[in-house]
Amino acid sequence: MTTNNDQKHAKNTAMDAAEDKTAIINPEPALAAVAQAEKNSMENNQSDQEVSSNVAPSKVKDASEFGKVAVVYGGSSNERSVSLDSGAAVLQALQNQGVDATHFDPKHQDITELRAYDRVFNVLHGRGGEDGLLQGVLQWFDIPQTGSGILASALGMDKVRTKQLWQGCGVATAPFSLLTADTDWQQVVNMLGLPLIIKPVHEGSSIGMTKVNNLDELPAAYATAVQCGDAVMAERWITGREFTIVIIDDEAYPVIRLEPADITNFYDFEAKYNRNDTSYYIPCGLSDADEKHLQDLSLAAFRAVDAKGWGRIDAMQDEAGNFWLLEINTVPGMTSHSLVPMAAKARGMDFDTLCWHILAQTV
Repeated sequence: MTTNNDQKHAKNTAMDAAEDKTAIINPEPALAAVAQAEKNSMENNQSDQEVSSNVAPSKVKDASEFGKVAVVYGGSSNERSVSLDSGAAVLQALQNQGVDATHFDPKHQDITELRAYDRVFNVLHGRGGEDGLLQGVLQWFDIPQTGSGILASALGMDKVRTKQLWQGCGVATAPFSLLTADTDWQQVVNMLGLPLIIKPVHEGSSIGMTKVNNLDELPAAYATAVQCGDAVMAERWITGREFTIVIIDDEAYPVIRLEPADITNFYDFEAKYNRNDTSYYIPCGLSDADEKHLQDLSLAAFRAVDAKGWGRIDAMQDEAGNFWLLEINTVPGMTSHSLVPMAAKARGMDFDTLCWHILAQTV
């Protein structure tokens, strides 16, 4: 007998399958970077057991302790395709370990249906899932959830307010200016110089971003960004090396250096998800002292926005050796090739264990 719920599930599954045809292709160099990190570890006579000993054992010993888990991913934001990719990987990792985990997509399901679950693993990238909205709903329902709460999520999704807070705390962040259709473009260039990076304030995954090399390119870059929302910013282009710092359980993991094939460009959507020529480096190439300094700086920035559980900070090092923080990501990508799993792998934690570890934060 086919019920309405069965028909609804079949319809949603078909829609997801159709969207999966355009699923993001993760860059293969990520695997090479992990392999190199493992090789370096072996050359330093560190066994897998020694590396793993750096990771605190999970407080949850049996999958039944989690109860019924909703892995929330998909949604309706511009990052839906990224979320579908990340969430499917997390769901599979949890199910591999016997967790009673189910896909929940707010685009196709009533949010009140989450009341039927014991906890939520949030992999809903972008607006609706990363901006405090889902966090508020779950707090109202009194359902434990992974990651940051309302305040940190709302702040982290707003690049301008994050940077203003960091400036107030004395954390170095790249200079910026808000833009409107009436902005004097020459004044922006006088203040920030060239090149510039133009960004939507409330988007992730580098969506709507444009590098501007000349004054005449500013209006078109603004027009591209404003399609993603009214709030648009210009940020000083930092020439140098790009890094990302993964934070889990209030600890900064090994720093990753990112290098797009075209080093004159930036780590844009294509470089993150569709190209296979982006390079990732662990070890990152910094001295021990500089890596520790960047980790400490990132932890301070993470705590300043009241972020919890897990997340990622993006940063640049200019040609003079100074570090500049760019933004925070409170629901990072979670495919087996993404940056968070890459950093965890360098600590001896495989993808399945990482997903278990993050979910265990809700218990």
